[in-house]
Amino acid sequence: MSRDENARRRLTRIPPQGAVVAVLALAGLCSSFMFTLVVPIQSQLPTLLNASRDDTAWVVTSTLLAAAVFTPIAGRLGDMYGKRRMVLVLLAVMIAGSVIAAVSGGIVGLIVGRALQGAVVGVVPLGISIMRDVLHENRVDSAIALMSATLGVGGALGLPISALVAENADWHWLFWIAGGLGAVVFALVLWIVPVSVLRTAGRFDYLGAAGLAIGLIGILLAVSRGNTWGWTSPLTLGLAVGGILILLVWGWYELRAENPLLDLRVAARRPVLLTNLASVAMGFALFTSNVAYPQMLELPLATGVGLGLSLLAASLVVMPSGLVMMVLSPISGTLARTIGPRVLLVAGSISLILAYGFSLFFSTEVWHFVVANILIGFGIGFGYAAMPMLIMRAVPPSETGASNGLNALARSLGTSTAAAIVGVVLATLSTGEGGEGDTLAPTAEAFHVSFLLGIGAAAVALVLALLIPTRENPAGERASLPE
Repeated sequence: MSRDENARRRLTRIPPQGAVVAVLALAGLCSSFMFTLVVPIQSQLPTLLNASRDDTAWVVTSTLLAAAVFTPIAGRLGDMYGKRRMVLVLLAVMIAGSVIAAVSGGIVGLIVGRALQGAVVGVVPLGISIMRDVLHENRVDSAIALMSATLGVGGALGLPISALVAENADWHWLFWIAGGLGAVVFALVLWIVPVSVLRTAGRFDYLGAAGLAIGLIGILLAVSRGNTWGWTSPLTLGLAVGGILILLVWGWYELRAENPLLDLRVAARRPVLLTNLASVAMGFALFTSNVAYPQMLELPLATGVGLGLSLLAASLVVMPSGLVMMVLSPISGTLARTIGPRVLLVAGSISLILAYGFSLFFSTEVWHFVVANILIGFGIGFGYAAMPMLIMRAVPPSETGASNGLNALARSLGTSTAAAIVGVVLATLSTGEGGEGDTLAPTAEAFHVSFLLGIGAAAVALVLALLIPTRENPAGERASLPE
């Protein structure tokens, strides 16, 4: 870079664009890390907290609910009051939640802390929107691909780190480390990431936010807790039906509101609608592997289906998926500019079909799972990179935060549904045989059904991707910094 260019950047306080991308990607890694943070201690929580297993399940459920509710709302607030500002707010909430969980010795404090940690998931769609606002157009696609990849990379890399900490230190250190990481990212965002000048005029739709939150909580509670409460129990059915009805009323209200939380007319555009539906299917396909593969790797050899690995060893076997996603991010950006993001989504769906198809026939050796996870990495790396690109090619700049938040919510609905359905399959098709006494273990048939579900979800994503129009609909000019 020339001396004049360096002087110009100092005078205008424009940070290097590579640094902006790196900091936002680190924020994305931090957010996805929250989902694997408690995996190593999840089975031990009833003993650690002196609580029932049903109560400790809320440690995971609370994070899921908070992520689903905060993400679309934070996106709209970012459009209106500044995306960087909302990223900082979400990081601050996560830090507070980490500290609360770290100093807590009881179930209530841990649940509250985990709920606050879940809010940080909203930084990924906000970060993607910031990239569209401030990066040079030649760098946007690769940067978005990297930011999208953090959704998988953070979990894949974070799991072995969490396992290592949990095996060698007090479990509270997991939350101190999360809080420290959040503080570092907060400082870097404040220092490096520029303020986007794009704003959406109007007043915040508080009633719309409340309606969306209540409806989502009802549906997600029914999906995530239905296996425990009973799928036909009055509580499960009441929450599911009530949530759907509330969201229908919410949609009617949003179409008539002067300043809606989400512009449903934009969300109903064919490219946006089909991309969001494909996101649900892709989220389902991703989380199927997150549920099935670690269980197969960790189940005792005596069950006849497990490989008997420790959690740390199992997490290292699935880690290649995250590494592939990271390596693919610059390639995905280049491919998106040359062949279009729709083709990436098609390729990602096909790769997921191949991954689960391979696992149907080969799942008895460690290298089988390494191959399957490499294919998963290709599938999610291409698919997750394509989806925000498709969204932002179809929405105006004033709607990027909210639209990306809605897309992130679609992925969350897919992962939540996969966790519930695959969990039911593995619990139902179980046996107590295999030398484990009264302990039930999933059968080979259970895992085969799970792989078939993964194939089905990926096939749905493939069909939806093929239906997405190829003609782009430019939504207006984008503010950008010099390259």
